[in-house]
Amino acid sequence: MSEHRRKPPQSRGRRAAQPPQSRGRRAAQPSGATTSSYGAGDPAAGGRAEARRAAGRGGRRRAEETTAHGAAAAGRGRRAETPAKKRLIDYPRSGKYGVRRWVPSWKHILTLCVGFLGLLVGLSGLALALVDVPDEHAAAKAQNNVFYWADGKVMGRDGETNRQNIGIEQMPLTLQEAVIAAENASFRTDSGVDPKGIARAVVNMARGQQTQGGSTITQQFVKNNFLSQEQTMSRKVKELFISIKVGTTREKDEILRGYLNTAYFGRGAYGVQAAAQAYYGINAEELEPDQSAFLATLLKGADFYDPAGGEGPGRSPQENRKRAEIRWAWVLDRMVEVGQMSEADRAEYQEFPEPIRRQSQSGKVGQVGYLMELAKNEVLRKTGMDKGLLDLGGFQIHTTFERKKVLQLEKAVNKVRKEKLDPKTREKDKHVQFGAASIVPNDGAIVAIYGGAGFDKGHFFNNADSSGVQVGSTWKPFVLAAAMEHGTVQSEGRPITPESKYNGDNLLTIKNPDGSDYLTKDHEPFKQVNLNAKDWGYISLERAMEVSANTPFVQLGMDVGMHRVKEMAMAAGIKEGQIDPALNPSFALGTSTPSAIRMADAYATFAASGTQTEPYSVTKVVSNGQEIEGFDKPSRKSAIDPNVADNVTATLENVVQGENGSGWRARELGRPVAGKTGTTDKGRSAWWVGYTPQLSTSVAMFRFDPDGDRTPLSLNGTGGEDASGGGMPTQVFVNYMKEAAKGTPRTPFPKPRPLGEPFDQVGAPTETPTPTETPDVEESPEPEEPSEEPSEPSETPSPTESESCSPFDPRCNTGGNNNGGGGNNSGGGQDGGTTTEGTTSGQDGGFTEGTTDGQDTGGETDGASGGGPRGGGSGNGGTIFGQGGSNE
Repeated sequence: MSEHRRKPPQSRGRRAAQPPQSRGRRAAQPSGATTSSYGAGDPAAGGRAEARRAAGRGGRRRAEETTAHGAAAAGRGRRAETPAKKRLIDYPRSGKYGVRRWVPSWKHILTLCVGFLGLLVGLSGLALALVDVPDEHAAAKAQNNVFYWADGKVMGRDGETNRQNIGIEQMPLTLQEAVIAAENASFRTDSGVDPKGIARAVVNMARGQQTQGGSTITQQFVKNNFLSQEQTMSRKVKELFISIKVGTTREKDEILRGYLNTAYFGRGAYGVQAAAQAYYGINAEELEPDQSAFLATLLKGADFYDPAGGEGPGRSPQENRKRAEIRWAWVLDRMVEVGQMSEADRAEYQEFPEPIRRQSQSGKVGQVGYLMELAKNEVLRKTGMDKGLLDLGGFQIHTTFERKKVLQLEKAVNKVRKEKLDPKTREKDKHVQFGAASIVPNDGAIVAIYGGAGFDKGHFFNNADSSGVQVGSTWKPFVLAAAMEHGTVQSEGRPITPESKYNGDNLLTIKNPDGSDYLTKDHEPFKQVNLNAKDWGYISLERAMEVSANTPFVQLGMDVGMHRVKEMAMAAGIKEGQIDPALNPSFALGTSTPSAIRMADAYATFAASGTQTEPYSVTKVVSNGQEIEGFDKPSRKSAIDPNVADNVTATLENVVQGENGSGWRARELGRPVAGKTGTTDKGRSAWWVGYTPQLSTSVAMFRFDPDGDRTPLSLNGTGGEDASGGGMPTQVFVNYMKEAAKGTPRTPFPKPRPLGEPFDQVGAPTETPTPTETPDVEESPEPEEPSEEPSEPSETPSPTESESCSPFDPRCNTGGNNNGGGGNNSGGGQDGGTTTEGTTSGQDGGFTEGTTDGQDTGGETDGASGGGPRGGGSGNGGTIFGQGGSNE
């Protein structure tokens, strides 16, 4: 074949020759070409494919060189840039512009996270290495609370014998297992902390909520033994580190023993040994499995699970018991669930292990127990402190109580008991109760109370600070004060004066403010009755107060508006939670149920010419050498027009000094004194509230069987006489005030100015008729039933069930009904035609948070619960029953 024939095709030659000249030259003599046996430089020697590859490599390198050369040439007109040196932290990011220059890369973020985690681990390790666990025995030792009389002398100590530490071997295994099952099922295997629980506590703390509910047994042990109870972030951090260290350095049995020796079980008991004695009267090692499950139940909150009741609304004995039974059964079921009890063993425990009754605590003898509890409850209310923290001790509590006056008041009650009552021979003299309080007008200091027979006698609720006993005709001064201040619809706002005349006849048809008949639920006109069906004709309101006639004040209350009467009572110091919400005619006759403390304070407002001061019992609290804030003397406020208050006082002076005054016994004092008697339907309660310019004192008397069905009992026949506020209650007042007022000047009350011309009820004659007979205020005979019993008013509301009952609350056993009206009471009053089926529940603003919750047929109350921080001398409800009818 000729040389021409062997030449490669033209198309291939063109493709190889077309690249830039430099590439062509480089391709023609590739550096990597080999010399074959056929001759040097012969393309055929290495094959055409090899030649093409070599040409390609050379072309790429030439292209790179050309690009670099071109870039250098393009930059000749600018300043040459040198490559940036690499930085340890490339931030702001090089080679990026605008926002991207400042946005961290994932490498930055990862580096920061790893660094922070490492720092946190390092600091945590350092903290754990440096943290020192305090000695648990020294930290867990509870201190006493010391209470002082007003003169600075020690009144009593609280908390001396409520803790006994025992070994783990003295704690039954079933007790240990019940607590673990209920509180921290993973206790035996966990590290001592619950990260989720801590996180939840931190979130709750930030929200201002309770931080409880996430702690392990180890954490609770640390908190009880080594830390304060304050809910702060620093305390939680300390708890975390100490718990981790304790969990890794101590045996589980040691931790459990420490926790069970320091946990609070209620009734002032810290630790299982004190708890076993408080609830079952035995040592901890004698506890049965079902009893152990109950003690484990109490760890969730003794105030909510002690069947004896707790302090505060919703913690009555009935409510507590229901919660306790449910929780107790759950603890046993939980033990089965986690493998700590067999189904067969669980089946043996079906009946709730009933605890024993509360026992008296050391140092709380006589009235001292009630005084200490009253002061403690005020501390809790004003500081918001946890009760468990207060019970740990270390507080010095200075009070307003005057030892001499407290003893004088107790002596006055005991003297009347001794002279008038003989429970051994007279059935009606059994179960008689007194409650009394004495307050300084213009100050509010509670100087004395009588709360009952004493903690040491098994009487744990405070009669002086418990709501539930209807006050009867002691409510009438509020009706009169409202009429003096606001006038009536008929008077067009002109003040009603003590000289104004109202119809005092029996079976008076009560009118609405517009003049129409007030109708009962049967749409019949409501007729009010008087004691012994007495017709008084048109008499002055001063005279009506003196003889405690009902009909003038019922109609006056309707004319002025019962809402105005309620407002006046609240201005004087009565709290809304203790006021009957049913503002029907009987409201004017005292169907409300304030405590003795509140009634003494309200009358102190009259004594102080309308200046009201909140009652208080604590002047100073010191802890660790520092005085706690919040215990300044309450400020005084003008609550009632001074002249109105002074006119009320002048009217109440006549109750004592008047010819037929129901409070005539108070004349024995031989000094200016004002007051009012009160006796409720069927003699369920009797009151006297009286005052001098220096001291206001209320005395309540009632009767019930604390060991029976808690039904309120009639006082008629007690002491051989019918119930009357002018009887034994007034005598207690006289006995007390004779001693308490010694050494004080016989200061007269301010003389009131006239309120204007009297405005008489329509139809009143110009002269007051002379009554046909004078009431026997000393004997206060049982009234006869009227021949025509009036029907119940139509606007009497039905209450809802109260959220709390006391241990002695008849409401827990009977349902309230309205009595229909017309029933007479003894000692000077009738029921006004209606008995509300639901006086209220609520706080008294510093003292009884107790509730009254209803009255039953015939005017009897369904009782009341003391409830709140103050109900009950020992936190067990502290309630007294109420009555439902109207009064003198």
